[in-house]
Amino acid sequence: MLLMKKILVIDDEIGLREMVHMALAQKGYDVVEAENGAAGIEEACKVLPDLILCDVNMEKVDGYRTLSSLRSEPTTAAIPFILMTGLADHAGMRHGMELGADDYLPKPFTIDDLCAAVDARLKKAQTVREEAEKKLADLRDSLTLMLPHEMRTPLNGILAYGEILRSEATTLLPGEVAEMGQVIHESGKRLERLIENFLIYAQLELLGSDPQKVNAMRKKQTLAPAGLIERRARAQADQANRSHDLTLELNDYSLPVSEEHLAKIVDELVQNAFKFSQTGTRVSVSLSNSEGAVTLAVTDHGRGFSTEHITKVGAYMQFDRKLQEQQGLGLGLSIAKRLTELHGGTLRIESRRGGSTTVSVRLPRDVADFSE
Repeated sequence: MLLMKKILVIDDEIGLREMVHMALAQKGYDVVEAENGAAGIEEACKVLPDLILCDVNMEKVDGYRTLSSLRSEPTTAAIPFILMTGLADHAGMRHGMELGADDYLPKPFTIDDLCAAVDARLKKAQTVREEAEKKLADLRDSLTLMLPHEMRTPLNGILAYGEILRSEATTLLPGEVAEMGQVIHESGKRLERLIENFLIYAQLELLGSDPQKVNAMRKKQTLAPAGLIERRARAQADQANRSHDLTLELNDYSLPVSEEHLAKIVDELVQNAFKFSQTGTRVSVSLSNSEGAVTLAVTDHGRGFSTEHITKVGAYMQFDRKLQEQQGLGLGLSIAKRLTELHGGTLRIESRRGGSTTVSVRLPRDVADFSE
């Protein structure tokens, strides 16, 4: 048995509320009323409707304040919200959309107009919900398939050397203990990064289905990124014991990305560059500005990728897994690519087999609003 969709109608005109209530009830909807914005906020938090119809012009708490309040609450933030107004001017509509309104229903409206707007919003909400559920299912399947295998490698090192230390501690030399401790430490760090990337990738997939969160993320900036990029690149070079192989050419331009997300992009690109190239070969990191965009480029002189490999960049993808020992899931490049796209940019790979590889992240200086 299908549950009736619940619709909350917020309006201080009792006649209009009753008309809307009657029309929607005849269409099979479960309708709840609220006589003003304050009562509407309370009722929405209590019943969690599938859709809210709200008048703009109400005393004390108007439609905009009602919308803003409900969008700030996690339990009501995603509920589809239609503003009803007799003053549907462009400024007012834009203000409503900026606050998170899904649609406008200009007064006076017919019953057909009302039902069409309600049906359209509910269908879109259902589509978004189904897409999010599919992404979660795909993500769950990928995690179920890959996680046991990828966690086993570092765990094997930790468990094996831990067992030797437990059972043969009295016979081991100090140097042997130190060497085993180093392997355990490195395996633990690898496992930590693996879990961290799993969580980050899952969070990005969920965030990508929420336009409001994406738009909020795009408003963050790193005003002086050169220093941050240099620190993160040098840290990766030191970790790879290749500090002399790193070259930097960084011009300081503000970037429409938070310091946290920029740091993650730099870490993944530079770490990959060192991973896929030999000691003694150069890894270059540059930051440049052209045509309204800022480009972060990382170049290595390693084995390179084939055209086929480049077109298959995606989560859980590793290149030449059977031929080359490669730690991790290949998630790093996918995370950098997804972060770049969520910020309105593009990630591009230019490579030739057996030669150099350049990964470029191009971020626009002015980022448009995100919408599904």
